[in-house]
Amino acid sequence: MTTTPTSGRTLRSTITSDGALQLRIVDEPVAAPTGSQVLVSIEATPINPSDLGVLLGPADPGTLSPVAGGLDGVVPERAIPALRDRLDRALPVGNEGAGTVIAAGPDAEGLLGRRVATLGGAMWSDLRLTDAASVVPLPDGVEAADGAAIFVNPLTALAMVATMREEGHTALVHTAAASNLGRMLVRICRDDGVGLVNVVRSAEQVEALVELGAEHVVDSSLPDFADRLTDAVAATGATVAFDAVGGGTLAGEILAAMERTAERDGPWTPYGSQTHKQVHVYGSLDRAPTTIDRTFGMRWSVGGFLLTDALTRLPPQVVAAMRGRVLDELHTTFASTYARTIGLADVLDPEHLAVFGRRSTGTKYLIDPTLDRP
Repeated sequence: MTTTPTSGRTLRSTITSDGALQLRIVDEPVAAPTGSQVLVSIEATPINPSDLGVLLGPADPGTLSPVAGGLDGVVPERAIPALRDRLDRALPVGNEGAGTVIAAGPDAEGLLGRRVATLGGAMWSDLRLTDAASVVPLPDGVEAADGAAIFVNPLTALAMVATMREEGHTALVHTAAASNLGRMLVRICRDDGVGLVNVVRSAEQVEALVELGAEHVVDSSLPDFADRLTDAVAATGATVAFDAVGGGTLAGEILAAMERTAERDGPWTPYGSQTHKQVHVYGSLDRAPTTIDRTFGMRWSVGGFLLTDALTRLPPQVVAAMRGRVLDELHTTFASTYARTIGLADVLDPEHLAVFGRRSTGTKYLIDPTLDRP
């Protein structure tokens, strides 16, 4: 008879009030599940940019150095006031993951032994106690690594298209488009007949997305980027963008391209075109301030975009269809690729952290706690 573990490792990130970042793996007790709770043995959990926001905060990974029990780094003093709600709190890390249910309360015994995906934080752990309502049983034959990332990227990509439609747009622009999420969005828009402009940073990324079926891919590193972007926006009619970069001038450049396109077709007014243009910022790959050079009239807006908020705003039937589609197309549209799979303790290896901490395309890692579980 197998004994259910009563404790397990979990990764915690603390930013102290004096500006220190402390990363530690600690052993914590885990209660036995009751009611509709299940205890999941985590077997795969991805490292998403949103996870790195919790793990590192505004700290530069280059400031991290080994200490007894983990890593210590430095947070810029100017960033401390904005972090007041998390100061001196040891936060768990990891938004999503997958594993096997090894114990269950009396109301969830049907999940015992099932491989499931789950969402809800603290996934960079050996064990995760959660409610059965927070898990999704994976189809037979689906490995934990395949089901570990069915929430954040797939639902975000689908929510972008659904939000586009709900807001009355017909095509969209996406930045950092060579990412796992970006590739999913290419497949969705290709299959659904949605106009998509993909903004990337290199010729290699252009080639990769064209091979995937993308029609409009624009390299922001080229000197004629503005003209190429305007032509792509004109070809698709895109009037909404989802920006993963956040900082710098890119959001303003996209709005300017949309305005130039709208001016071609509409009458001149002192307030710019009559077309409303929207950029939703959903990432912070560039931590510099967002710079908007207002050359596009008055009908525009820039705001934040969060998956959790989008799922609340969208009609329930749309969200249900999105979830079903992810499972149906798990090995095609929503397949994720990883540069490397590492153990839980390997997250605190400075060499690994220097790679995935860059948040660069092609450096997405997967954590498998069973690789180094005691």
